[in-house]
Amino acid sequence: MENKINILRKSFHAFFRNYQYFTFFVALILLPVSILVLLSQAVEFFSYPFLLTIQIRLDNLFNAAGFPPSSPFFFLLNVKLSQTITCSIFSFPFTLSFLLIAKSAIIQALHHKTPSTTASSVFSLYNPLLLTHLCNSFIIFSAHAVGLCFLFVLFISFSEFGYSSPDSAFFLSAGGAVVYSLILANTLIICNMALVVAGMENCGGFVAILKACVLIRSRVSTALSLALPVNLGLAFLEALFQYRVVTIYHMSDKISFATVFEGLLIAYLYSLLILQETVITCIFYTNCKSELRIDGEGNADYHYYRIKNMEENEIFMDSKFLHELP
Repeated sequence: MENKINILRKSFHAFFRNYQYFTFFVALILLPVSILVLLSQAVEFFSYPFLLTIQIRLDNLFNAAGFPPSSPFFFLLNVKLSQTITCSIFSFPFTLSFLLIAKSAIIQALHHKTPSTTASSVFSLYNPLLLTHLCNSFIIFSAHAVGLCFLFVLFISFSEFGYSSPDSAFFLSAGGAVVYSLILANTLIICNMALVVAGMENCGGFVAILKACVLIRSRVSTALSLALPVNLGLAFLEALFQYRVVTIYHMSDKISFATVFEGLLIAYLYSLLILQETVITCIFYTNCKSELRIDGEGNADYHYYRIKNMEENEIFMDSKFLHELP
């Protein structure tokens, strides 16, 4: 617990040390992404037939897999997956541009200790972040596929043994939801760390993801506990936007200047939380790197720098680790 509090304390210290740079430059870059994500809560702002088509396709897939058609869990899973896919497709250009540029600016400020607004400095880390983000998209898609395959095997196996009652379906859905959430949560924290690794070490793609896996190994609980407050804050702002902006628009069928201003304020706070999440991940990265060399057996240290040498296409190994190879 002390280590987690120390990481959060350093994160807030880094944020307030670069307060003007983060709040007036980086947060404004993140603002279009935040607005698009928040607007995804209202299907009127998107192509509703496209969303409905995805829901029908997923429903057909669930029925073909033998999932209980009347299960509330799979109904909610269908809705959330449809919204996630729709939002991801529409926000993909903004993610590749504004989000990655903002993350590059944050990493540049924290890594070099000198915030910069020049284009050359901000875009210097864009290419490795772009390559890593594309690989992260594939990894996240694979994580969803693994979660659905797990649910398929789980329900098929229990139905073969005769456990097909509503009570059994409820408990299986609850257990499957927990496992599915754990798979997705671990994947997301690895992908977030991979983006920071790509910026800090100027490497990209699956090499950054492998390094992130080595860094987070044995620190998964710490990473999850650090990500939980920010994600709860993001969920709260999404609900607040739904209540204060989308609901008012539904009730009056028009939107006023005050509602627009309130929506922009919520989107700005949403940008600050995304920013703070990246800052926390950067501080967590430096903490993991400092603990890497004092690993008890040196195995994590060896594997990390073995991956680093793979990127440069050369084999280099410290002599003190040669005798520790399995």
